[in-house]
Amino acid sequence: MKIESFRTPGLGDQTYLMIHEGSAVLVDPQRDIDRFLAVAEAADVQVRFILETHLHNDYISGGVDAARRTGAELVLPAAAAPAYDHTAAYHLEDLEGPGFGIRPIHTPGHTPEHTSYVVLIDDAPVAVFSGGSLLVGSAGRPDLLGMARARSLGKLQHRSVNRLAELPDAVELLPTHGAGSFCTISGAGQYTSTIGEEKVSNPVLQTESPEALADLLLAQPMPVPAFYRYMGPSNTFGVPERRTDGVPAMTVAALQTLPADTAVVDIRPRAEQAAGYLEGSLTVELTDDFGSWTAWLTEHLAGHDAPLVLVARSGDEESVREAATQLAQVGMDDLRGVITDLTDAALATFSLVDVDQARALLDDGAQVLDVRQPNEHADTPLGGAVERFLPDLAEHGTPAAIDTSAPVLIVCGSGRRASIAASLVARDGHRPIVLSGAGAPDLEPATTS
Repeated sequence: MKIESFRTPGLGDQTYLMIHEGSAVLVDPQRDIDRFLAVAEAADVQVRFILETHLHNDYISGGVDAARRTGAELVLPAAAAPAYDHTAAYHLEDLEGPGFGIRPIHTPGHTPEHTSYVVLIDDAPVAVFSGGSLLVGSAGRPDLLGMARARSLGKLQHRSVNRLAELPDAVELLPTHGAGSFCTISGAGQYTSTIGEEKVSNPVLQTESPEALADLLLAQPMPVPAFYRYMGPSNTFGVPERRTDGVPAMTVAALQTLPADTAVVDIRPRAEQAAGYLEGSLTVELTDDFGSWTAWLTEHLAGHDAPLVLVARSGDEESVREAATQLAQVGMDDLRGVITDLTDAALATFSLVDVDQARALLDDGAQVLDVRQPNEHADTPLGGAVERFLPDLAEHGTPAAIDTSAPVLIVCGSGRRASIAASLVARDGHRPIVLSGAGAPDLEPATTS
């Protein structure tokens, strides 16, 4: 048996392709399925099953498309009851493959229907695809379906993770969610492990009762990305096949022909954005988490279904393709075009500074906007800063405590979110200065008591 892992860093998730005796099993596929199917084709194996551990809250699944392309059997938890053809996985009712078996184990907690899948070779368990149940050093969040159900799901997670801990110590633990995913509580560590290692080190397996685990999982509330509300329903009822026909070129003037709610997103490197970006656009430099931030922020600014236009470097087709892929992963398909020529367009600018320059600004009494999330503020507070988490900035605007008569230094943990925030505060008439390449923790020793 061989298991290939496909990491999607911007979502903190991974997909698996298990290969055994000429057959393959694809687990929790993202929507851009070509990268998985290419490996199966290169290995000359037939995809026999596509397993979904739950109705995902953080991305659009590629399971339906992969099943259509390969003829594989699409398997979902019986309690998911999606509105398309599938095989229902019932607790402990094995699925038989050529030379292996798949044993579903109902593991509610992250979602009510959540099901993990144990791989059996010669009737012995060798691996478990645990989805959003037992993770490396953590467990899947129980609050993504709303706080009204969070405590009930957190208590269910106790039995689920301990049910998986009853597997032999040598069984490989292969979760979908991991470090960097908003589907985990804080503390998620590496990507894979073994049951034995988790029994020793995972704090969720040290809790003595369902109530205690619910307390642990809900102790530090984490933000829920606004676009998550669309992912579960989309994965329940299905989405159109992903478009792969490319993104057409367009001009700045052509924006006037598009609907008023069209969101323009600049994906260029932040230094180029700072030198001049299209007024009113959102500056989200293309990195691994581009799709998540764009979906989260545009939900507040224009709505999840709003038309999108990208601004990119001339000739950088690869970046445009990557941006389109990340947007498709989170269900943002209405991509109208890409602009690469800003000649004669109305441009805005912002400044980039390093740590020393930022400290000098602080010493001069500069006003500071900290766009980190609340738990980051609590861990390393920046004295004198006005705090507003980046998505809240998009939803509610620049805090009234920030004065438009003077520049505002924007900080986060690394400069990533601050550079995005620059285009938001500029909309409100402010002059943004971005601490780039460093963050509030770097300033804290020199500026807080």
